[in-house]
Amino acid sequence: MITPTQTFDWNGTTIAWGTTGSGPPIVLVHGTPFSSHVWHRVAPELARGHTLYFYDLPGYGRSDKREGQDVSLGIQNKALAAMLAFWKLDRPQIIAHDFGGATALRAHLIDGCDYDRLLLIDPVAVRPWGSPFVRHVRQHEAAFAGLPDYIQAAILKAYVSGAATRPLSDSDLEPYIAPWTGSVGQPAFYRQIAQMDQRFTDEVEPLYGQLRCPVTLLWGEEDRWIPPQSGQKLAAMLPGCALTLVPGSGHLMQEDRPEAIVAAALRFFAG
Repeated sequence: MITPTQTFDWNGTTIAWGTTGSGPPIVLVHGTPFSSHVWHRVAPELARGHTLYFYDLPGYGRSDKREGQDVSLGIQNKALAAMLAFWKLDRPQIIAHDFGGATALRAHLIDGCDYDRLLLIDPVAVRPWGSPFVRHVRQHEAAFAGLPDYIQAAILKAYVSGAATRPLSDSDLEPYIAPWTGSVGQPAFYRQIAQMDQRFTDEVEPLYGQLRCPVTLLWGEEDRWIPPQSGQKLAAMLPGCALTLVPGSGHLMQEDRPEAIVAAALRFFAG
């Protein structure tokens, strides 16, 4: 298990974070609708030779969730910048997935955060992104936030399962689903979907050519959430970026092919 047991207060928002391992720093940035748990199959191997820093994005996992909270991509880059300053990490290596990819790119290109190297996994970075489910929820947030618990659980299972190609058991799914249930978690789930806005990637997309660190890109060959064509488009925008398509993986590569992430990270971060 990878569990954020420590907290950091950022402008009145409690961010849950943790660290493990020993060696050069790697920061792990998760996406939506996930949490730092998403790294549970990857972290034990990387921690053998690196110090891992991980956290739950504001509005996700064990971090604060509250009514009226801004959890959009417009603030997630600022939260990452604050975490890097809090950890006193000047040029860490970064692994970022899904929304975490947009967060890391925005923190680098807008907030001036410097990285040693950046590994992106199926990132949200170029339009179009957002499934038909996401587009529907954005129009009916309040109705979904009040669904009965058993309907919410069924939706979450179907939604998260659709990110992976391998079948996920109930025990696999439980840590992904638990943060989004109950009187606090359920409205938080629909809150973050309602705030998904492509303008935050449109804003930073013209800056991709100004990336100041080596970057590489992993993409699930069977990603049903964001197709590999988006990876090809993004790789062409990022300077010197190699794209690796990973067979047998969907969007949730951490569950489908965690060994592919570990191998790519160790190879890339070794220079």
